[in-house]
Amino acid sequence: MMKPARPVGLIGYGLYIPRYRIAATEIARIWTDGQAGVPVEAKSVPGPDEDTITMAIEAARNALARAEVPPERLGAVWVGSESHPYSVKPSGTIVAEALGATPWVSAADWEFACKAGSEALTAAMALVGSGMQEYALAIGADTAQGRPGDALEYTASAGAAALVVGPAEEALATIDGTVSYVSDTPDFFRRADRPYPVHGNRFTGEPAYFQQIQSAGRRLLDELGRAPEEFTYAVFHQPNAKFPQAVARRLGFSDAQIAPGMLSPQIGNTYSGAALAGLCAILDVAQPGDTIFMTTYGSGAGSDAYALTVTERLIARRSRAPLTEVYLRRAVPVDYAIYARWRGKLVLG
Repeated sequence: MMKPARPVGLIGYGLYIPRYRIAATEIARIWTDGQAGVPVEAKSVPGPDEDTITMAIEAARNALARAEVPPERLGAVWVGSESHPYSVKPSGTIVAEALGATPWVSAADWEFACKAGSEALTAAMALVGSGMQEYALAIGADTAQGRPGDALEYTASAGAAALVVGPAEEALATIDGTVSYVSDTPDFFRRADRPYPVHGNRFTGEPAYFQQIQSAGRRLLDELGRAPEEFTYAVFHQPNAKFPQAVARRLGFSDAQIAPGMLSPQIGNTYSGAALAGLCAILDVAQPGDTIFMTTYGSGAGSDAYALTVTERLIARRSRAPLTEVYLRRAVPVDYAIYARWRGKLVLG
């Protein structure tokens, strides 16, 4: 288990979810004549003027509002994503500039499948825990990716989650420990010259998602000497609605423990901030003394597991930025034609 020499925690948290949604039944209408089952109710879709960078900025502003930390005091702005809009130009510098954190700041882009955001979080823990910086901002953000008609098209959604890491004595939730489990077992992958991911077929599910999350989760529980029932809440990576429920039961968590962080039925949730977004939803309702268990996942990357404890500071800071339910309520439906145009799925000429 990894714990920094200097205790750290979350000073602020922020979420952003695009207002546009495409219903899973609408995707099924186009590709299966509405005959296939659907893994979620709907997924979030970025508008024509939104991308990973704009969503990361919105989530980060919410996190900084809750933290009440001036952006110029950030020691790092790290953006984890599978869908950075530029191949060469970085996202992190644009986000840092927009927030007002430049020029004296570390900025970087992270890529590690769907757990790029949690890798940035672990690094932020180390940066602050070592005393090199007082505050660090970790972001997980992605736009919707999925080949037309593919299973991923139903769940590969869009959004961003941002976490400000700082000293534990200022935290709204302390981070009590983390473990990382790494395995080159991909359930899907995308080559550099391809627009959409392809599936790893037999690697999906058991040897990938379940094996890796269970390994990281059990290791952290063992290292902490705690049982699942000792946690108030738990949240897991959400590629669909069924997988997180199943892995929670395997680890010994109840449906009641994971319910507050289950966003996948309403917005999809396969992106670099998926579990972090669920954590934000839990922090919207948690009370001082509550404990949270979080495990992220990335295809061909592995899993990170974290244990957190909520402090009394959360109550005052929670209302400083929009809650998750605000973003869920403002849903605007779009049909497949609009979705295909906005996501560049129609190639002309």
